[in-house]
Amino acid sequence: MPERKYFCSPISVGSCWDTPEHSVYRGKGTTNEFSIHLIVNGKGFVEIEGNVYTLQAGTAFLYFPFEEQRYYSSEEDPWHVKWVHFYGDKLKEFMIEHGFHRSTLWSINHIKPLEEAQLALYEEAMRHKLLHETKLSALTYAFLVEFMGQAAPFSAVKPTASADRIPELLPHMQERAREPFDLEYWAAQAGVSSYYFCKLFRKTTRMTPLAFITLCRLQYGKHRLLEQLDLPIQQIAKEAGYSSASYFNKRFMEQEGMTPSEFRELYVRKS
Repeated sequence: MPERKYFCSPISVGSCWDTPEHSVYRGKGTTNEFSIHLIVNGKGFVEIEGNVYTLQAGTAFLYFPFEEQRYYSSEEDPWHVKWVHFYGDKLKEFMIEHGFHRSTLWSINHIKPLEEAQLALYEEAMRHKLLHETKLSALTYAFLVEFMGQAAPFSAVKPTASADRIPELLPHMQERAREPFDLEYWAAQAGVSSYYFCKLFRKTTRMTPLAFITLCRLQYGKHRLLEQLDLPIQQIAKEAGYSSASYFNKRFMEQEGMTPSEFRELYVRKS
């Protein structure tokens, strides 16, 4: 492949704000470019090796080519994030030499100059549709150097959630299992998105959150079936969190291999 003419050049420049659904995933090895994302307001999350980190105003994240990428906005406090995607044949060696391979997450000492550098690049790209390569390269380099001058590794950052957080929530989820299941609520208790909560929950318990809730409901139903032998199945289904006795029967059958009535009769015969 021939060497590119400029030390660095932009691929895309932009920003996103007031978009709680903003979420990006790029698999490992899928993108041959660098990117820097600067958070200027609100809150968002970056996932690294199974941990989720919270980023707020005055922080940034940097990706090297071919890295796995997953980041997304907070739904409650959507972030305002500005980005620059760029490339360059000699950039990797240059950035490693200056220590910028050590971390994905960074604190920005003075955010205003970096915002201004990104804005200058954005305005030039919009005005001339990426046609003035020399000026665009110079502005990309100016942004990159400003970032390198202002950034410090965010070494004090702690994961928002880890597998240890799920066991803490399990007793509370069990206590409230008979209430309507609200995935977003439990994800918020863990401080992560609904997507990552499901992933973290499955990794910890080997089941989905809803499967756990179903298990808790059925366990409650089994106790009620044996404690109150004259209590109608429909009433037990309602107490267990099911509006339909037939749906309760279906779930019970899937779990126990018999209907609630058969389960109760089996207990009576053994007594």
